[in-house]
Amino acid sequence: MTDAISYPFDTPPAEGAAIEVAPGIQWLRLPLPMALDHVNIYALEDGDSWTIVDAGLSSKRSKAIWGALLAGPLQGKPVTRVVLTHHHPDHVGLAGWFQSRGAELLATRTAWLYARMLTLDVQDRPTPEALTFYRRAGLTEDALAQKAHERPFNFADIVDPMPLGFTRLTDGQRLRAASRDWTIRIGHGHAPDHATLWSDDGIILGGDQLLPGISANIGVYPTEPEADPLTDWLDSCRAFMAHATNTQLVLPGHKLPFTGLPFRLTQMIENHESTLARLLDHLTTPQTATQCFPPLFKREIGPPEHGLALVEAVAHLNCLLRRGQVLRSLTPDGAWAWEAA
Repeated sequence: MTDAISYPFDTPPAEGAAIEVAPGIQWLRLPLPMALDHVNIYALEDGDSWTIVDAGLSSKRSKAIWGALLAGPLQGKPVTRVVLTHHHPDHVGLAGWFQSRGAELLATRTAWLYARMLTLDVQDRPTPEALTFYRRAGLTEDALAQKAHERPFNFADIVDPMPLGFTRLTDGQRLRAASRDWTIRIGHGHAPDHATLWSDDGIILGGDQLLPGISANIGVYPTEPEADPLTDWLDSCRAFMAHATNTQLVLPGHKLPFTGLPFRLTQMIENHESTLARLLDHLTTPQTATQCFPPLFKREIGPPEHGLALVEAVAHLNCLLRRGQVLRSLTPDGAWAWEAA
C-alpha cells in the first residue's frame, strides 16, 4: 500500500464541457448552491446513446447546462439510462427529468424508495418528531421556537418528480456500460444502500462512498434517530479494502478522480476512529450533541453548517453508545446528556 493518493487530472471540466477520463467515459460537472459547490457526473458511451451516473440537483441552471452538454460534448445522443449511486438530492435531483424524457432509472431499492418518499413528503413546518429530535440534540428553546415556525428543507424543492418505475441494483450484480463489465458493490453510512460500480479494467464509480480529501457526511436524522450509520460506514470501508488496489482509477461524486484507494480507505477509517477518541475524551462530563462540536470538527461551526454538523455529532454519539462506551440520560430540558461510561 502506498502512503498517498494521486490525482491524474489537475483541472475539472468547465461548465458545459467534458473531460474523457477513460475510453468511452466522460467526466462532467454541475454546480451546487452550497460550500461544496459541485457534483461530478459521469457519462458512459453506449454506442448511439449514453448511460449517466447521477444527474445533479433540479434547477433551471442545471437543465440549461444539461442542454449544452447533450448538444455539445455528448454529441446529440440521448441519455437512455441513469444509474443512481444514492438518494441525496445533488445526485437524484434530475433523475425523474431524464425519466420523463425516456431514460431508464437504475437504483438500489432503498435509494429509490427514500428518494421517492422524500420527494412526496412535503412539509410546511417541521413535524413533531423532527422537533423532538432537535430538542434531544440540545437545541436551545429560542432555536427550537424559530425552527418550529420555519418551512424546513423539502426534497421537492430541488428534486424533480419521480415517476413510478425503476430497475433495481443489487450487490454483486453485473452491468454492461461503456464497453465494460461492472460489478455493483453496495456501501452504507453516508446513505443506505449506496451503489458503487467497479469495472473489470480498474475503474471505480465511487459516488460519495469513495471521496478524496473530504469526509462524506455521516448523519443521523429524525427518520431514524437511533441509527448508527458510522458503524455501517466503517464496516463498508473495511469490506471495500478486499477489492481495492493502488492502480484503480476512482471517479468520485465530488472533487477530483484519484488513485491510491487502499490508502484512502485506511485514512477514512483512521480519521473517524481518532474523532471518536477525541469525542470520548470530551465526555468526561455530560454534554449534549451541540456541545460536542469542538472535539468533532476542531473549528467554529457557523449557521450554514450547523445542520450537517448536528446530524454528524449524533451519528458519532450513537456509535459510541452502540460500542458501550457512553451513557445518556435526559436533562430537565428534554435533551440527551452524553457521558463516558
